[in-house]
Amino acid sequence: MPASIYHPALSVAIIGGGIGGLCTALSLSHHCGSALDIDIYEQAPQYKEIGAGVGIGVNAAKLLHKIGLGDTVSKIAGRRSGIWITFRKFDDGTDVVTVPSVDTDQVKQLPVHRAEFLDLLVDTVKERNAARLHTNKRCRKLTEEGDQVLIEFEDGTKAKANLVIGCDGIHSAVRAQFTRDNPEYSGRIAYRGLVPISEIEDWWGFETYSVTWLGKNRHFLCFPISQNKTLNIVAFVAEDEENLGDLRESWTAVGKREDVFEAFEGFEEKVQRIIRLMPEQPSKWLINDRKPLDQWVYLGGKVVLLGDAAHAMTPHQGAGAGQAIEDGYILGRALQDYFRASPSSREHGLEPWMALYQGVRLPRAQKVQRTSRDAVEVYQAQADIMKDLPFDQCVPEIHKRVINRMRWVWTDDIDAEYEDTLKELKEPGAV
Repeated sequence: MPASIYHPALSVAIIGGGIGGLCTALSLSHHCGSALDIDIYEQAPQYKEIGAGVGIGVNAAKLLHKIGLGDTVSKIAGRRSGIWITFRKFDDGTDVVTVPSVDTDQVKQLPVHRAEFLDLLVDTVKERNAARLHTNKRCRKLTEEGDQVLIEFEDGTKAKANLVIGCDGIHSAVRAQFTRDNPEYSGRIAYRGLVPISEIEDWWGFETYSVTWLGKNRHFLCFPISQNKTLNIVAFVAEDEENLGDLRESWTAVGKREDVFEAFEGFEEKVQRIIRLMPEQPSKWLINDRKPLDQWVYLGGKVVLLGDAAHAMTPHQGAGAGQAIEDGYILGRALQDYFRASPSSREHGLEPWMALYQGVRLPRAQKVQRTSRDAVEVYQAQADIMKDLPFDQCVPEIHKRVINRMRWVWTDDIDAEYEDTLKELKEPGAV
């Protein structure tokens, strides 16, 4: 029987309607059904993502299948031919290391166009009646009021919820209520663009469209999205903070194609041909993350952080979106078990169950966050012993550090991690 027959529906406010917020709503709906009454508050005028690619690893793809989304997302994804990335030398394109994925016949990595993925998630939320969708709702203040939280928005409106989930990204207003840390510059900027694969397929020559060229202080990443119709390009360049100019404040700007040519001078001809196909004004991004937090749970379990609001990370392992999906999945399981628990176990309210969520997710997400920042130093031959060596001499070390780098991210069983953490409870309902 639905849990809400025994309990009044628990009101949930998800702050932020990006990939993390929408996936979380679908996970909560899947796990808890009508026991939850969910609203999603997005600050923008519409639910919209930038036109760029995002990687979803097998770890997260598996969870999308579990909540009934995997097959649908697969229809809009690119195909990597069983390869995560083939890393190649900048100047001649020879293989440095080719990293196989852990795809199965049923579950494969899902590189997608962000905007297409977001549209799919919005449509699915509506089809499943998983949540009510609101726009133009920028969170201004949270105040505890008994067993609820009062949410005040910048437009003067208010709402209340038993649980507030901060999914509002690296600039999180929810996070800012409880900690005053600032985003940290990672030492890299990136130029982004999209190129039709039809423009390159005749001369590409590799077995996969997932290719990265590595060089000192720069690397050039490509992977396919949109059913292999489009090549997503991210060109990463090391840059001193004093040279950032206006980019330091805006984070995103419009760059110049000639700047990409200049940054990747000396890279092989295929890279030059791709750059020629990029827009004349590619988007230019500041790559930031944040220091790890000691906690994600506040106000006695009535407020939790999730996704980039909890653990903003650099994109160098293609794992950020997957970690947000894992967060939402485990939060759904924790709330499901809250409703299944005995009345005496629920006397402590949500806090033990939100602490369970944090206990499962915080260590793993922060490890991914840390290793993502470290990864770029390996790719760009700047990590410890490689820093002062010519690139050619770094190739064996890069191979050694990259070949199995992602395996634990893809293969760790987070359902087992959840069960193990649940068993560690000292008493029912107390973490």
